[in-house]
Amino acid sequence: MKNVLVIGGTGFLGSAIVRELARRPASADCCFTLPTRRRERAKHLLVLPTASIIEADVHDPATLARLMTGQDAVISLVGVLKGGEGEPYGKGFARAHVELPQKIAAAARTAGVRRVLHVSALKAAVDAPSGYLRSKAAGEAVLREAGLDLTLFRPSVIFGAGDSFLTLFARLARIAPFFPLAGANARFQPVWVEDVAAVVADSLLRPETIGATYDLCGPTQYNLRELVSYAVAVAGHPRLVIGLPEAVAWLQAWAMEFIPNGPMTRDNIRSMRVASVCDVGCTLPFGRVATPLEIVAPTYLRG
Repeated sequence: MKNVLVIGGTGFLGSAIVRELARRPASADCCFTLPTRRRERAKHLLVLPTASIIEADVHDPATLARLMTGQDAVISLVGVLKGGEGEPYGKGFARAHVELPQKIAAAARTAGVRRVLHVSALKAAVDAPSGYLRSKAAGEAVLREAGLDLTLFRPSVIFGAGDSFLTLFARLARIAPFFPLAGANARFQPVWVEDVAAVVADSLLRPETIGATYDLCGPTQYNLRELVSYAVAVAGHPRLVIGLPEAVAWLQAWAMEFIPNGPMTRDNIRSMRVASVCDVGCTLPFGRVATPLEIVAPTYLRG
């Protein structure tokens, strides 16, 4: 694996994966190509001597074909939490989770690139209640049907420095006197971004992972109320968390869809109807031990 194309490699998870690969002796001679719409957003990765950051639109098939030339593997990481309303999913979900994997598969076949690693979502299913989860399942199916040497990863919610989960609540607590919370009883099993990055890096270097699907979770399950209460308390802004009735939560989410970068959508509420937790006894692959949230979160939330 001398050349690896990382689509979505400048984002939260992608940056962690590239850093993890770059510090491994087995990847010392690898060159990682990281396409991004805005190069200045990837300044934090310029210090990596093996990372090549290129301004490019990966949704353009011709551009994707050029990027794919000469690559030995592709890591596919693009995902959105807000993709609009629609059946079976909104246009934003279709573009990021289904159409882009289709384009990746087509470009990989044309370029002769067989190895593909793709990050999906825990509980993705064609009959899931949300467009997010249904579109993630459709993207998985597209890549499976392409006949590639594929490895799939399905993480629960990912936390770590720079996340848009615990950090969001910690920031809101600075201005919110209390939290009226939709989906307060929704269950999650958060997994540390560095653990996910390590598993992806392991898989790239292990041919026996071809054809495998890995559910990735942390060691502990929580409901959303517990996570929000913990995040704001650690950040030094403890707040009362009030679980909203579903009808009120639905109206709140609908109203937030009109706010740029609003924290909640109706589709998010649908996703939370499915517990984002792993099966009992499920552990990280390759003998890795998942890192507890309580060890990592204080290191960045208190800042």
